[in-house]
Amino acid sequence: MELTRFTDVGLRIVMRLAADDEPVTSRTISEQLAVPYSHVAKVVARLAELGVVHARRGRTGGLAITALGRTVRVGWLARELEGTAPVVDCDHPQPCPLRASCILKSALAQAQSAFYDDLDRHTVNDLVTPRTVALLLPRRRGETTPAVR
Repeated sequence: MELTRFTDVGLRIVMRLAADDEPVTSRTISEQLAVPYSHVAKVVARLAELGVVHARRGRTGGLAITALGRTVRVGWLARELEGTAPVVDCDHPQPCPLRASCILKSALAQAQSAFYDDLDRHTVNDLVTPRTVALLLPRRRGETTPAVR
């Protein structure tokens, strides 16, 4: 199963925010993740709507992950970001002639559900290991790269 770019970026944003307690701007995240700012802004708006990210405007503003954002199940978050569209649409662009007796749609729906259920075994915090923190956070002047094991 392939996630949309929107979901991919959303998961990477929450991982980045979970790696550090300091607020960070959408512009900084855009640069760090090499994702267009306009796309980051749309994803952040949805994450804030879900209560996973807190966004504060102004000079002292920025994005921060919420307590919910740290403990949310990855499968739930992916479902929310992906939406509820089925894996296949048997009616568009034209109705499929096999749909009266085909079990493919049902089999794919079950596989999709199993995919999300497996992701639900993990929280966002589970995804943020010392190795990912070292990759997600830029080094500050004078700092050395943390030891990665």
